[in-house]
Amino acid sequence: MLLTIPAAVTPPWSTMLGFSLLPAVVMIAGAALAVWRAPGPKLRSAILHFAAGVIFSVVAVELLPDIVQHHAPYEVALGFGLGVATMLGLRYFTQRLEKKEEPGAAGNAPAGSAGVTAPPTVAALPWGLLVAIGIDILIDGLLLGIGFAAGAKEGTLLAIALTIELLSLGLATAIELRQDGHGKGRAVAIVAGTSLMLLVGAGIGTTVLRGATGNLLEIVLSFGLAALLFLVTEELLTEAHEETETPLLTLAFFVGFLLFLILGMVA
Repeated sequence: MLLTIPAAVTPPWSTMLGFSLLPAVVMIAGAALAVWRAPGPKLRSAILHFAAGVIFSVVAVELLPDIVQHHAPYEVALGFGLGVATMLGLRYFTQRLEKKEEPGAAGNAPAGSAGVTAPPTVAALPWGLLVAIGIDILIDGLLLGIGFAAGAKEGTLLAIALTIELLSLGLATAIELRQDGHGKGRAVAIVAGTSLMLLVGAGIGTTVLRGATGNLLEIVLSFGLAALLFLVTEELLTEAHEETETPLLTLAFFVGFLLFLILGMVA
């Protein structure tokens, strides 16, 4: 659906901008809701399961059918390999960065120094999570932009699906930031900054990639496939499973998956 862009009349820029802003605004609203009344551990785990299910459904419903249909194994291998290498490289870099920061945070002020008050420390950003989410949102924006280049119906369907996905991501990301010790305002601001990647991706999708060949788009989507799978398996579900698993928590994953699947069928 998304790799072959027909020469159809595309919606005006104002329409595409409005539909691109909707998921971003909802993501920020989800973050604000999370910091205003933070859910408990069970609800937090359910949100993470639900978000993982939605993203996994994005992979199954939107990415894989197009990737398989075009039968370009070399491009798929290249894009997927680049995606895996990038995510693993980012994880390695961020883990080393965190290890370097840990000793300095522990004790620049020697223990037992009377009358010396250590300055308040600002919680370190979880760069691995934020970068993975940023790439996910960027790829979502690319898909949204390309979808609107193909036609209003495709773009609208993607916008609805992305709104649900980013609501879950906004909640989950804000909760994670609060758990790491970030203030309410800072957590919402970080989520807001991350959500801008959707607009960047949508802009690229409707301009630069609009005239790209099928092979190039195959590489881009395969890269996004790897990034999305990494986000689901190595970030969201890993965090979700820190809470004792129950049938209801597991059900949240499948509800998220089924919801997006049905939207793709009925729209």
